[in-house]
Amino acid sequence: MNKNSKDIKSGKQKTLINQKFSKKLYGLLICPICKKGKLVMKKDSFKCKNTKCSEEYPIKNNTPILINEKNSIFLVGDFLRNKITTIKKKDLSPFKGIIRKLIPKISSNISSEKNYINLSNLISRHEKKSNVLVIGAGNSGFGIEILSKNKFIKIINSDVSFGLNTNIICDAHDLPFRDNSFDAIICQAVLEHVADPYRCVDEIYRVLKPNKFVYIETPFMQQVHMAPYDFTRFTYLGHRRLFRRFKEIDSGIACGPGMSLAWAYRYFLLSFFESKIIRKIIKVFSSFTSFFLGYFDNYLLKKSGSYDAASSYYFMGQKSNKIISDRDLVKMYKGAGR
Repeated sequence: MNKNSKDIKSGKQKTLINQKFSKKLYGLLICPICKKGKLVMKKDSFKCKNTKCSEEYPIKNNTPILINEKNSIFLVGDFLRNKITTIKKKDLSPFKGIIRKLIPKISSNISSEKNYINLSNLISRHEKKSNVLVIGAGNSGFGIEILSKNKFIKIINSDVSFGLNTNIICDAHDLPFRDNSFDAIICQAVLEHVADPYRCVDEIYRVLKPNKFVYIETPFMQQVHMAPYDFTRFTYLGHRRLFRRFKEIDSGIACGPGMSLAWAYRYFLLSFFESKIIRKIIKVFSSFTSFFLGYFDNYLLKKSGSYDAASSYYFMGQKSNKIISDRDLVKMYKGAGR
């Protein structure tokens, strides 16, 4: 055992072993480039033990930056220079915080809370400590706090931006974890922002333990957001095909047609203007004149036609050895149109 590994176990690396990092996480890490070498912790970096690779990864703000630059749209230097990647830092001033609370929201997630309760029960049913990886956790997704309250769940937060919750910087196209590492993986409103969602789902499959769980939410009828990192949308069947190697536990509408209409209305108005000041005014105006549309989704959730017009879908599944054929996939259509 090398000295750095001993320091990890003894707790001497206090700058790294804190809320941002843990011994448990350290044991799961592998090189995101070669996918073979374990990572050895040095003073301010990690190094791949595979002599054919020997790649070195920096640590900044107590957060490892484990990016495979060959397969990523991000560069390690982006994070070292504090370049804004996907998530802009919010202005935390009290005044702006109060203003934000007064402006009604046009986004309305009607399923997450229930789904996270079900997922929490699935993960902890054997009352054993479980590792859960959250991909894209810089800003916590709606309802995920339910899992953090479960004493049997250890959450590891990853993202391609520094955030209050981020334990590790990594790209979902090349997850820096050993095969079969996690009991559950969560990816909420993320797969629209990756260049190759199929590759990312393959990585999710790889690092998930056999018969363990995945929970995903991905948009269908939503305009461009988090630009320029916005690439893909999925219909209900397209979303199900993305997870064709998983047995379905539950799936459905996360955000309904009411939210779709509210977003379309806002972006229709925004299309007329390029001034940043005017666009901010338009966003506030559209919030006050369309927020109520989301209330219809509690009713529309029961209508089959909503599957043809939903803002986003969710999928909860279990890692499986079977693959759904496209012929069987077509039979799973739930909408009203033909």
